[in-house]
Amino acid sequence: MPTYYDISLPISNVMPVWPGDPPIRIEQISSSSGDGKLNVSRLEMGTHTLTHVDAPRHIKERGLTVDRLPLDLLIGSVVVVEPRYEGNLITATDLGELGIRRGTERLLIKTRNSELWMGGPYEFEADYVSLSKDTGPWLLSRGIKLVGVDYLSVDAFDSHKLEVHHALLEKGVVILEGLNLSQVPEGRYQLICLPLKVRDGDGAPARVVLMR
Repeated sequence: MPTYYDISLPISNVMPVWPGDPPIRIEQISSSSGDGKLNVSRLEMGTHTLTHVDAPRHIKERGLTVDRLPLDLLIGSVVVVEPRYEGNLITATDLGELGIRRGTERLLIKTRNSELWMGGPYEFEADYVSLSKDTGPWLLSRGIKLVGVDYLSVDAFDSHKLEVHHALLEKGVVILEGLNLSQVPEGRYQLICLPLKVRDGDGAPARVVLMR
């Protein structure tokens, strides 16, 4: 029997969003115990909320949109790694020490960030572990087509130039952010990543599952 890991974060108004992004709002507008016949709620949030996919349109006006990302990129074999690093930055050297095999196309990077999703209260953590700017070229040189991280951005909070975003998205690499890998051991899995089909979207929240 296969083992499934749901690595998505629950959408809730107690969860953090990127500073300046729209807050999460969930409002019940009809109740089965009231005048209405059904429970119905209104959901409001940004396209880059919690577990989400960054499409190339995120940085390029004519970049590929989230609704046009090929399914064979979002579904397939993936490797979960847990690099050693110093401070809050993972470097290309750190990734190079992992022995990632040539031919790996999808990579999820597990760090201590995942511990932030283990309980509450939830607040935005500006000192999360991120990728240094030299990881972008390294990932491209290895042929990586999808990279995922366990906080809300691949770049550091104070990275105004967003070098990793630009390096990857400009070459069509899909970025998957806001994962919870706390219960996932290192190794190879099957990835099922299904972002909402937002027409012409720069990104979208996603339900993401690993299968082993």
